[in-house]
Amino acid sequence: MSSILLTAPAAEPLALDDVRGFLRVDAHDDDELIATLVAAARLTVETQTRRALITQSWRLTLDCWPADGRIQVAPGPLRELTAARVYDLANNSYAVDVQHFVPDPGACELAVMAWALMQPTRIAAGIELDVTVGYGDTPEDVPEPLRQAMRILVAHWYENRGLIVPGAMRLASLPATAAALIAPYRMVSL
Repeated sequence: MSSILLTAPAAEPLALDDVRGFLRVDAHDDDELIATLVAAARLTVETQTRRALITQSWRLTLDCWPADGRIQVAPGPLRELTAARVYDLANNSYAVDVQHFVPDPGACELAVMAWALMQPTRIAAGIELDVTVGYGDTPEDVPEPLRQAMRILVAHWYENRGLIVPGAMRLASLPATAAALIAPYRMVSL
């Protein structure tokens, strides 16, 4: 299964003023740099946790329906299934009623009776599922530990700008405090 971003988040989980205050930066000279670091911190936290922080739309593609009828949604957390399609060998798409799926937000899965649905005949990526994921639309919807991990990452990168040289690779790794804040939110693959 692969995941393709359709709609990026409309906002970042941290406001520029919040981050400037955390960094103790009064001037606006580095606003562009700080905004870039915030976006990079969000992507890092999302990659580490396999979770979307702010609401986003993704397309999941599968070759076939899973035998157990359970479709793991990543990134999570799952908010809603918005569309489902199956493709035939001639690359024609057929809509599948989303009412056939039972969302399990806690497990970040979609349950379906696969035997009751049209089977794809396209060689690869015969099924497309469009999902909405994320904690919500506003920064306040994102768990505070993940926002704090982002602040720590931004501060780390802001203070350690420049090239990483041999022997200084510790700067490139995730700061221990940020890693500890992120750890409880990681979605682990089995």
